[in-house]
Amino acid sequence: MRIVGGRWRGRRIEAPPGEQVRPTADRVREAWMNILGARLPGARVLDLFAGSGALGLEALSRGAQVAEFVEIAPRSLRALAANAAALGAGAAALVHRQDATRFVESLEDGAFDVAFADPPYAQGLAQRVAKRWLEVPFAWVLGVEHRFDDPMPGGGSLRRYGTTAITFYERDASA
Repeated sequence: MRIVGGRWRGRRIEAPPGEQVRPTADRVREAWMNILGARLPGARVLDLFAGSGALGLEALSRGAQVAEFVEIAPRSLRALAANAAALGAGAAALVHRQDATRFVESLEDGAFDVAFADPPYAQGLAQRVAKRWLEVPFAWVLGVEHRFDDPMPGGGSLRRYGTTAITFYERDASA
């Protein structure tokens, strides 16, 4: 895997070992960042189910002020720490070792500017995060990656990339 844009463009990052990990494809991550690009400079970013940290690190590469990563798997945490160190992310990368669905339960309205969620497929986790955001919009915009045929709560905008989809939820600017 590689960082696809920004100051770290072209730099390689490592995925955690194991078959349970499904890193976001470079082309999907690039599309995701292009959609959110104008929101990233100076943003507080949340990367849920962070895995390698690719989404949050990509956001930092494109000018986000800080990225908070939420991950519970030890192998993923090691890969994430190694990737952040290799890029020199420093204090801009804050890692929480916690279950992502529990983490979002504690968030307040507007805690982040941009939130990414890339949960394991077919476990209902994408829907849980989206439902929580609809109850308490903890970021101005939330992007949730899921299988294209997974039903998601209403109110989002769906983008499809082969068998992968991202549903974006955005707060009303007048809120």
